[in-house]
Amino acid sequence: MNTPNKLTLLRLILVPFYVFFLLMPSIPHHYLAAFLIFAAAAYTDHLDGKIARKKNMITDFGKFADPLADKVMILSALACFIQLGLTNAVVLIIVVAREFAVTSVRLIASGKGKVVAANRWGKAKTISQIAAVLVVLLLQYLLELHTLGVIRFGNIDAVQYWFGIAGEILLWISVAFTLISGIIYIVQNFDFIKQAK
Repeated sequence: MNTPNKLTLLRLILVPFYVFFLLMPSIPHHYLAAFLIFAAAAYTDHLDGKIARKKNMITDFGKFADPLADKVMILSALACFIQLGLTNAVVLIIVVAREFAVTSVRLIASGKGKVVAANRWGKAKTISQIAAVLVVLLLQYLLELHTLGVIRFGNIDAVQYWFGIAGEILLWISVAFTLISGIIYIVQNFDFIKQAK
């Protein structure tokens, strides 16, 4: 197994660890631990593709596992956010629906002998999702530091409210990119959908 594929597997392995810390509020600095692990997982996404392209290590396993690892990484974080009350289920539903739609298009195209590669909108979608998750984790960690007495906010209720609004805005921006990229994938490959039997 080459280095990019090992990095992809590492990304999948890291998912349960940041989920564990994210859902364990009894552990001090749990948001920081989740932030660092998620950031490391996200960095492997950048690194594995860069190495694979530079050293010509693109494999069939990588083509399958890399987007799968991305989806598991993001969807796990969003599911945890719902449980923690940091976002609502509509965000997750839209992202899941888009991923099913795009994966279906890719499978249809693959059956016709065409590989549907990621485009700039798909990359923008992934970057916006990762950025939104990281900012939400960071904002929650600042609130956790207040709870731990490390820092003090004057009006904690107002801070919580505005941090929540900021996180929701970023998540919905990522949802917008998710929808746009999904629509573009479908439009660009609509001929394959029409030919599907």
